[in-house]
Amino acid sequence: MSGFTRDVVSTPNAPKAIGPYSQAIKANGFVFISGQVAIDPATNNLIEGGIEAQTERVLQNLSAILATAGTSWEKVVKTTVFLKNMSEFGQMNEVYGKVCKNAPPARSTVEVARLPKDVAVEIDVIALA
Repeated sequence: MSGFTRDVVSTPNAPKAIGPYSQAIKANGFVFISGQVAIDPATNNLIEGGIEAQTERVLQNLSAILATAGTSWEKVVKTTVFLKNMSEFGQMNEVYGKVCKNAPPARSTVEVARLPKDVAVEIDVIALA
């Protein structure tokens, strides 16, 4: 597989993987970031607060991984937002919009029955490296 690159991206500034997955994989010019939830990497505990606080923490975790991968929100091309309750879309969207404001990435948002640790929001990212 000549020309194929695949590197694990890991930072202590985001929650470490708690299963058989990586925080992110950098491959052939892209960065694929695993879904992040509102865990504070300093304490490894779920943060206190509602959807706004959880979304902010998720975006901080994603930002740390993007930086470690050598990229930024400006190079994010796709996100997927998983919400526990679609009625909280507006609050999540307001916080999300503060990070993804100029030429925002493509995005899907879905309501799911349950998320890890029963969090309110999880977001994954695909970015250019």
